[in-house]
Amino acid sequence: MKKQFLVAVICLTILLPEIQIQAQSTEYKVITIVESIVPMGLGRSRLIETQTQVNAAEFTTERTDGKDSKQGKIDRGDAKVDAFSETKLLNFYSGVGINFQNIASNDAIITSKINELSKEGWKLAFVNSGVESDAGGDDGKGIFITRMIFTK
Repeated sequence: MKKQFLVAVICLTILLPEIQIQAQSTEYKVITIVESIVPMGLGRSRLIETQTQVNAAEFTTERTDGKDSKQGKIDRGDAKVDAFSETKLLNFYSGVGINFQNIASNDAIITSKINELSKEGWKLAFVNSGVESDAGGDDGKGIFITRMIFTK
């Protein structure tokens, strides 16, 4: 009986910290990368990281009949955050087309950011990306956007 009690105490001592860690909530961080595909270096490419905590509930309304929305009572300006960091990146295109040196340079900067966050205990959980590309002719606009979602 004493041996069973001792084994139970040892098991609890080993497992209790693990149980406490699992009980903690997960924290998320989103890093957004915007890479311009506008030729001649006219676009702006950045890595964006917010420094502000926001409560999404403050900007959320509910519809009861599918038509009536209270969104008009929420000021768009209140949803904007002022504190964020932006890291300069290079554009995908130069004057003559795709600039592979710019892409490699951006990869180095993004890798540096991922390594920095990893040292702070963040783990890359999800990556989402999309593109709005040049439609040809006189469009001359486009971005490649990537959102990296980290957990801790």
